[in-house]
Amino acid sequence: MDNLEEIRKIRIQKLENLKQAGMDPYTANTSFTHTNAEALDNFKKLSGKPDKEGVVKKGKEITLVGRVRSLRGHGGSIFCHIEDGYAKIQLYFKKDLIGDANYDLFINNIDLGDFIEVKGKLFLTQKGEKTLQVLSWRILTKALMPIPSEWYGLEDVEERFRKRYLDLIQNREVKDKFIKRSEIIKKIRKFLDENGFSEVETPMLQTMAGGAKAKPFKTHLNALNMDLYLRIAPELYLKRLLVGGFDRVYELNRNFRNEGMDREHNPEFTMLEFYAAYWNYETMMDFAEKLLNSLDNKLFKKPFKRVEYSDIVKNGNEKEAFGKIIESTFVINHPVEISPLAKKLDDKRAARFQLIVNGIELANGFSELNDPADQAERFKAQEIERRGGNEEAHQYDKDFIEALEYGMPPASGIGIGIDRLTVLLTNSKTLREIILFPTMKPKE
Repeated sequence: MDNLEEIRKIRIQKLENLKQAGMDPYTANTSFTHTNAEALDNFKKLSGKPDKEGVVKKGKEITLVGRVRSLRGHGGSIFCHIEDGYAKIQLYFKKDLIGDANYDLFINNIDLGDFIEVKGKLFLTQKGEKTLQVLSWRILTKALMPIPSEWYGLEDVEERFRKRYLDLIQNREVKDKFIKRSEIIKKIRKFLDENGFSEVETPMLQTMAGGAKAKPFKTHLNALNMDLYLRIAPELYLKRLLVGGFDRVYELNRNFRNEGMDREHNPEFTMLEFYAAYWNYETMMDFAEKLLNSLDNKLFKKPFKRVEYSDIVKNGNEKEAFGKIIESTFVINHPVEISPLAKKLDDKRAARFQLIVNGIELANGFSELNDPADQAERFKAQEIERRGGNEEAHQYDKDFIEALEYGMPPASGIGIGIDRLTVLLTNSKTLREIILFPTMKPKE
């Protein structure tokens, strides 16, 4: 029997001990009065002082909950720390205060990783640590497996991503990145809402994979006996909303592309797309710069540069050319043939831009093509590429052409990669670091 299985066997026995003592090791109810952070922040108001016997007489009785993160016994006392989703706090168990039976039950059956509920009073130890003197306790959840003590020391570093829950437990900096990601999204929503945009939802299952040049995932709907695609982009549906009378719309959406995987690509990813009627791509570039500057970061504080696509991209090799761009730069006016949804500037160039930061493509946008005849010709050219074997070429979308024939106002749209943005703003190296559960090949 290996070591982990032996530990699990011992913990299962402890679980049975707790049951026999009348405790539910997986209770559904808790009665905490404060989060750990609230207890610490309001310590002066809530706390009391120990008397000569070491018992805290004054102060308010409170109840806290959390996962046991440290545990050490000293004769007739126990010091441990519990951590909830907000903060860590020290607990002090005194044997003659909680009783021999409760003390022994705790020291003999509680392990690191268990969740407990404790009731008691706050006081300041001689070493100056804010602590809860425990009057009573109960188990909330018994953990049957031990938490790795040195997660980053494991040989297989990909286990961090496969078992993200352990990564989050052990490494506060990892959790902080995902808290930061949530804050970024909240700020983006707030900025767009305050500028007159409406948040909408469009289909993830689509009859045609459109809105980008990418290879889609294909599935089948049994109820209607029809093939469907997981969306590669919401663009064509969002532009249908411009036809329908919405002037400013946005969607924070999940996209799916059946392509390669590397530090900048995951098969499913999060995109922000928004569209504004009566704007052009220059208006959109100005607005996008303001949006990114609103995120309270140093990365985007300098004015963004604007350079012609033809001045930096030679022989169509975008990746090498973009990799050399460090400062926030709009690469503008791309060739028409690689921009099938963008309005033309002339016979060769489209009113399109890409935002490159630290060698990463962060955003793509353009003045939207609203001429149905021109759009139809572009789709036909893409279909020729598809028949030639280019699986990423755009499909001919007859319904979208019909929608344009009802009239779409002049407009501009943009897509911003939320995952890539988070990589930049958290100083991460790969998308796997800021996607909670990145796509991974199973070990078995």
